[in-house]
Amino acid sequence: MSKIIVIPTYNEKENIVSLINDIFLLKIPDLKIIVVDDNSPDKTAEAVAQAKTIFRDLYLVKRNSKLGLGSAYIAGFKKAMALGADLIIEMDADFSHDHKDLPRLITACENGADLAIGSRKIPGGKIIGWNFKRHLMSSGAMLFARILLGLKTKDITAGFRCFRRQVIKKININSIKSNGYAFQEELLYRTEKLGFTIKEIPVTFKDREKGQSKLGKKEIKEFFIIIFKLKFKKI
Repeated sequence: MSKIIVIPTYNEKENIVSLINDIFLLKIPDLKIIVVDDNSPDKTAEAVAQAKTIFRDLYLVKRNSKLGLGSAYIAGFKKAMALGADLIIEMDADFSHDHKDLPRLITACENGADLAIGSRKIPGGKIIGWNFKRHLMSSGAMLFARILLGLKTKDITAGFRCFRRQVIKKININSIKSNGYAFQEELLYRTEKLGFTIKEIPVTFKDREKGQSKLGKKEIKEFFIIIFKLKFKKI
């Protein structure tokens, strides 16, 4: 079963090559990695291009400007589909997602789940490095979205996910309108509404140690806008 990890990057030169190396050291059979870089000023793409000389199963999608997280994932998903991926995995470049959890997500999909989510919000899952305010804001926003949209999944903004190919194909990712972190919310909403089987796997999320967070006021605002658009069928 072909497995492809999609990792979007913007100014992740400090992290990305080490992460790529750590993932390939897991020796997961038939695994490839696609890095989608949004023209990072810190030359992340150049670092990945150099790593490609070492890792034959590493691919780089270079974009001409900072076009956003959602569109980066869509570009990566399209590339993964073209390469024949059976399972498509999304994860961050900053080590907030533990690469050692990859086999658990993959196994969940191999055992029947259409979507496996590395969840911080179920027993056994946790977050390291957030202050009380960020915990409160995150939990409140998720609870609000889950109630309004009728979502069963606990961790609706998790960015550590493994999809079966048919999910991405059935959703029609070209129809997704959100771009920032709200992309995760819309993607999950569409997956649930289509009746796919979703399994949450408890993971530990560790706040980044190197580089800067990409979460800003614009992304938070879009998160709430997308909730209402999905609720009232505006998208």
